[in-house]
Amino acid sequence: MKILQKTGLGVFLLCLLLFNALLFMGQFELTEQQLEQSIKQEHVEVLRQELQPILGKTYSSSFAFATDFNKHLDNYNEEQQRSQQWDRVIWDDYAFALTKVASQGFVQHNELLLLFLTVVLGAAGALLYILPKHRGEPAGVRNNGVMISSNKSRGWVGITIGVYLTAVYILLYWYPEYLVNWTILVDPISRALSGGPASQWFMYGTLYTLAILVMGVRMFRKYKGNKYQLVRTSSVMFFQLSFAFLIPEILVLLNNPWQDLKNIWPLDYDFYFDYSVASMLGGGAVGIFMLIWGTLLALVGVPVFTYFYGKRWYCSWVCGCGGLAETAGDPYRHLSDKSLKAWKIERWLVYPILVIIVVITIMTIANYFTDFALLGHYTDILHQWYGFLIGSAFAGVIGVGFYPMMGNRVWCRYGCPLAAYIGIVQRFKSRFRITTNGGQCISCGNCSAYCEMGIDVRWYAQRGQNVVRASCVGCGICATVCPRGVLKLENGPEQGRITDIPILTGNDSVKVLN
Repeated sequence: MKILQKTGLGVFLLCLLLFNALLFMGQFELTEQQLEQSIKQEHVEVLRQELQPILGKTYSSSFAFATDFNKHLDNYNEEQQRSQQWDRVIWDDYAFALTKVASQGFVQHNELLLLFLTVVLGAAGALLYILPKHRGEPAGVRNNGVMISSNKSRGWVGITIGVYLTAVYILLYWYPEYLVNWTILVDPISRALSGGPASQWFMYGTLYTLAILVMGVRMFRKYKGNKYQLVRTSSVMFFQLSFAFLIPEILVLLNNPWQDLKNIWPLDYDFYFDYSVASMLGGGAVGIFMLIWGTLLALVGVPVFTYFYGKRWYCSWVCGCGGLAETAGDPYRHLSDKSLKAWKIERWLVYPILVIIVVITIMTIANYFTDFALLGHYTDILHQWYGFLIGSAFAGVIGVGFYPMMGNRVWCRYGCPLAAYIGIVQRFKSRFRITTNGGQCISCGNCSAYCEMGIDVRWYAQRGQNVVRASCVGCGICATVCPRGVLKLENGPEQGRITDIPILTGNDSVKVLN
């Protein structure tokens, strides 16, 4: 089995190496015809003149082509801005579209072969490494070697992975033209699902979904004796594959507005922005359904489901961010900061972000229904800054890139406005709680060590108090790793849910608090 695992790991690493090398392969040459077909009509004459030095010129990589293109466009825009010819500035970002249409050569002509050699074979190698794990072992969770692993304890492997993920997210959000060759690989999948070529977001969605599916198999192996974890993992895999990946692409194929039907405002922060509302209102019956569905889910579904099932119904069973955190991020869950200082930072970050997006949304809706007479286009500036700082830098770059340094729920814990919203409901109006049996607690600390949300569960267990923290996502790992069955996830009557027990029961004594 060890040989099989080493073979799988070797195959995965070779595929990853080829996958990254593809970014520097191929040839890129932009023609006038391609330029005219890829940009707005009003920009054709200007860009034909400004880009004359690069038209028909062959480049050896997307980096060389995109760098040259951006240099010429930036020079033009800076000249217009210096002369205050603001109406002549080209604000549209054409870098990705033009880099992709200019692609030719090895990568472009071997997309299916390279897709197999990198993505498909890489996933197979990862599974070959994962499937033999825990084979022949009795049911039960083992975290052997976690605290000394170079990958899972902030060693050089983990830091390298973190830097790599952070770099990929930076390119994805702000420099997607450099990832064109990766999008070419998934063009066949995109054409099969939606009928069109892949964007950087389709490429990202494909890899994101694949990561959840492959690492979900790892969860099945590691938690094979725990029914709750198996069903919960199956749920996040299903919702990501169907609701987040396949259904939106099929809607595009049917020429309908697309929407991730499980993505809820305020996590889906631009749901009520003017352009989104206009798109849904103009999308016929399907668009109207999406607007109503999203509104009911945010205003009715969240409080109702949270009342009955707590935060876990979404954060640990449905959400795509949570899905990645619970599968690909599971090896890093013990790295979350459990200190009181971290808890204070969490509260001072996540709730203000919720307030900010609520205020921006109200301003946007009011502006929309006054035909922009109230604030004009100033709301666009708010949208851009929130999207840049929270939607991109926090949720993506930090939220995933920092898994190996800060644990797998950085975004969910410190930044997600929907997690804050659901958490408030869970704390004050819910039937969910984690019950504890203080008399059985041996203070081993497993529950606290593996709480991805940084909750010191042992503190509650020692006192026999229910865990009803707003940040708890109900993943159930604390109960899974407890060797004495002290913790239990329950939905019960509200009465007595929040406890401040005056009598503490321990293994040796009973203590009465004054």
